[in-house]
Amino acid sequence: MEPVPTPCPAHLVPDVAGAGGFNAAYHQAKAQHAVFVAIESQRPWWTVKADTLTAGPEHTVDDAVNAAREAVMRLVAAGEVRSDAYTAPFFSVLHGADGEHRGRELAASLYGDLEPLTHAAPTGL
Repeated sequence: MEPVPTPCPAHLVPDVAGAGGFNAAYHQAKAQHAVFVAIESQRPWWTVKADTLTAGPEHTVDDAVNAAREAVMRLVAAGEVRSDAYTAPFFSVLHGADGEHRGRELAASLYGDLEPLTHAAPTGL
C-alpha cells in the first residue's frame, strides 16, 4: 500500500476490511511515519478511522482538532454518524457512515483538509 497524499483524495482512502487489513495498514502507516486513515465496512454501515500517532512525535496537532470535533458533533446530531463517534487530539473513529463513498469523504476530510468536513457537517443544530 502506497502512502496517501496530503490532502488525501477520497478515492485513495484505503478500505481495511478483511482479515488483518486494519493491522497491516496501521503498521504500514507507522513504518512510513504517516498519518493513518482508513475506512472499514461494518455492514450495512462504514466506519472511518484516523490516527496521527503513527506519524511520530514530529507530527504536530493544531487547533484544527477543535474544528474536527465540532464538525463530528454536528454529524452525530444530524444522524450522519452514530453517537459513539469519537474525536480526540490524536485519533478519530466515526461509526455509521452511510455508504462507502460517504465514509471515504469523511476520512479524507480528517486527513489533512478539514474544510470538506466542516462543510459536510450540517450547521445550526
